[in-house]
Amino acid sequence: MRYLHTMIRVGNLDRSTSFYQDILGFREIRRADYPDDKFTLVFLQAQGETDDVFGPMLELTYNYGVESYQVGDGYGHIALKVDSMTELQETIEQNGLAFSWGPGVTPDGRKKMAFLTDPDGYKIELIEYSSE
Repeated sequence: MRYLHTMIRVGNLDRSTSFYQDILGFREIRRADYPDDKFTLVFLQAQGETDDVFGPMLELTYNYGVESYQVGDGYGHIALKVDSMTELQETIEQNGLAFSWGPGVTPDGRKKMAFLTDPDGYKIELIEYSSE
């Protein structure tokens, strides 16, 4: 068994794709439009992942004409390892955004962490590991 991707529904595909690429450094791996079924899929991969087309990825799903979704009560967050919280914070601020929490430290006090909210309201936990 192998982890492949996580799918989230988005209300504006261009806005969400830009957020994940321009702010968080993801790269688009593939895009598929299904006009008969009225949806488009975009698969993105985080920096540092191999060029493996089978994952792990983030799948953005845009259903034609749906501009927003209510993020469910059971949803938690997407977690990403970042190389430099300081550099990421500069990028976020240069794009007129801000962390929704932090930066601070993890509960064990060993790593820096922050939270960012994407354009559709999904929470993203960002963790900086000083050494692995």
